[in-house]
Amino acid sequence: MANTENNSSNFTISPRAWVATGVLIISIVSGIIYVPAGLVLAIFSIFLFIQTAILQLTFSADALLVTRRSWGAPAVEIKRFPYKEWQYWQIFWPRFPVLFYFREINSIHFLPMLFNANQLQSELKQRIGPSGKVDIAEAIEASPHQL
Repeated sequence: MANTENNSSNFTISPRAWVATGVLIISIVSGIIYVPAGLVLAIFSIFLFIQTAILQLTFSADALLVTRRSWGAPAVEIKRFPYKEWQYWQIFWPRFPVLFYFREINSIHFLPMLFNANQLQSELKQRIGPSGKVDIAEAIEASPHQL
C-alpha cells in the first residue's frame, strides 16, 4: 500500500524493487558467461536496491517531490519538480516498466522505475494529464517568463 501523509493533497508512491531484482538476475546469468560483466551488473543492482530503499516520490499539490527517507527522522526533500513546468512524461515499456521519463521547460529527466508504476501513472494522469505532450499553451500561460 502507498504511504499517504496527513496532508490530503500529498501522496507518496510505494517503492518497488523489480528493476533492481531484474538487474541482479541478469548479473547472475551474465556472470556465468563473463565474470567481470556479472560483477559490474551485481554492483549496479546493489546500488538500485539501496536507492529503492532510500528514495521516494511524493506528489504534493503543486510539485513532484523527490525525498530521501531517514529512519527515525522526517524525509528530506532532495528535488522539487513543479507541475507547471512539465511538458511531457512517459513510462517506458508499460507492461514491464523500467524507466520513467519526463521533460520540463528547461530540462529532461530519466528515473529508473524504483516505484509502483501503476500508482505513479495514476497520480501523473490525475495531476498533470495523460502521457504525451502537455498543452504548451497552458505552460506558457502559467509561466510566461520561463520561455
